[in-house]
Amino acid sequence: MNPIVAAPMAGGPSTPALVAAVADAGGFGYLAAGYLTADALAAQLAQLRQRSDRPFGVNLFLPDRSAPAPYRRARLLRRERAVEAYARRIAGEAHALHVELGDPYPSSEPDAGPGLDAKLRVLAAHPPDTISVTFALPDDACLAALRATGARLVATVTGVEEARAATAAGFDGLVVQGTDAGGHRGTHTVAAEPNDLDTLDLLRAIRPVTALPLVAAGGVADAAGVRRALDAGAERVQLGTAFLRTDEAGTSTTHRDALADPEFSGTTVTRAFTGRAARALTNRFAVEHGPAAPAAYPELHHLTRPVRAAAARAGDVTRLHLWAGVHFRRATTGPAADVVQGLLR
Repeated sequence: MNPIVAAPMAGGPSTPALVAAVADAGGFGYLAAGYLTADALAAQLAQLRQRSDRPFGVNLFLPDRSAPAPYRRARLLRRERAVEAYARRIAGEAHALHVELGDPYPSSEPDAGPGLDAKLRVLAAHPPDTISVTFALPDDACLAALRATGARLVATVTGVEEARAATAAGFDGLVVQGTDAGGHRGTHTVAAEPNDLDTLDLLRAIRPVTALPLVAAGGVADAAGVRRALDAGAERVQLGTAFLRTDEAGTSTTHRDALADPEFSGTTVTRAFTGRAARALTNRFAVEHGPAAPAAYPELHHLTRPVRAAAARAGDVTRLHLWAGVHFRRATTGPAADVVQGLLR
């Protein structure tokens, strides 16, 4: 197996077709279980196994467990007020697209509680080669369920202390995500401000504190970047933005076009769309609302979801979460297998 890993990209871009194409080209791909129901995950697993018999992974979003129990209620009340204020602020964005803002507190949450438990049961019945987790480390019950699948367990980390904690928890490997990466930063608490270490520097900082295999994530766009990451201590290199415009990706047309649009000159890290820090193309919504967005995930994700969906349908790049890494200009069209081979040359 070559060192190329197709990152899990929740919300559509990661598809069974993309994972199969990368796997059949000798790489390794992840299905993105974040936001999916258990039934949807089971369907994607079945589709993938019909397409390819190569090893693959599944990525889970885990709920933030950082709030200390004695202060949880007071913290939640402050957070609820912040979410309400943000809803009032962005109400005009929804009105302009003729939609209503979403319910920030839906009755079911696929990435926590019963929703997460149901996905763990699916993975126990149909275990992949690897399960990776993002946004938190599992509690004891969740960790036991993950281990019971027999899959290799990998944790996403964004700093040295997170790497220490994941190592102590008994994970089998770490995805080391630097500031260059597109999409959500995988900090283990919602409110944490991500550090600004690029992936290579973060690899060098983490390598001395753990003996686990490391996967570099962020800031890699070509074969030279792959080699630099391997030389810095990575066993594999995980890329997301590089695959966003490929034939097999489920990326929306609006998002695909924006990645090649000369009107976009850079990226920014913002909480504007979901309440979690994430790197996206710099657009009006991020600039205007990002500074006011509270650290409230998944509440803001649910709140803004109808706006983002309507923007994607309408081709409105000013209100869409255009996740992208710093080298987004190098994302190319064509088969995913060609991207894999290009990264190895």
